[in-house]
Amino acid sequence: MNWTKISGMETNSFARKWNLGFYFDIRLKNQWFLYTGVLVKSNFGVDKLTDRDLNTLGVSPYMDNADVRIAGDYSQKINAFMVPALIRYKFKNHMYFEAGPQFSLMYKSWVEFNADVDGKDATFKEYNKDKINKIDAGIMAGVGYKLLKGTGWTLGAKYYYGFVNVFKGISGTNNSSFYLKLEIPIGAGEKAQKKKEEKKKQKAEKNEKSIY
Repeated sequence: MNWTKISGMETNSFARKWNLGFYFDIRLKNQWFLYTGVLVKSNFGVDKLTDRDLNTLGVSPYMDNADVRIAGDYSQKINAFMVPALIRYKFKNHMYFEAGPQFSLMYKSWVEFNADVDGKDATFKEYNKDKINKIDAGIMAGVGYKLLKGTGWTLGAKYYYGFVNVFKGISGTNNSSFYLKLEIPIGAGEKAQKKKEEKKKQKAEKNEKSIY
């Protein structure tokens, strides 16, 4: 899960999003690793756009048939593929620190309006993909802990700040996100556990031989 917003806007309201992807944890040397992968279901954006924000984005407020403004909330939504390339250092207590760049392809973008119309929830979308820069890049840093003595699930938190303007021709509009993550190892965790058990068995056999 991440809480994301876009700087340079009048609104300061974070949008809460769910993310899903896969990752690779590649050992470089000793306790140093390369952490990478792809978030295939990931998002940027910001909630509760103000009138000034709507004007900046070229969006007109929705009106009813009597030309009266409809009350509701406006949000900027962006779908993206995200690829982190982080250097991770794992401590012996199974904590880790990681930092490095992240690159994103922002492939879908729209302003979403949610309102109550005649007692029913209504959602309107105005797509604005042509107004955003498709490529985003920035810096990310985080910490985490690997469960089950370093072979199980990973719990972590990380922060991202983008260096590229989100909107074309509007400087200072940068993505930022705070992430809480849960990583589930598939295959790698089982191999690590098996390797650990084999070492333990070999050590026990060695001790038995030394006794005799």
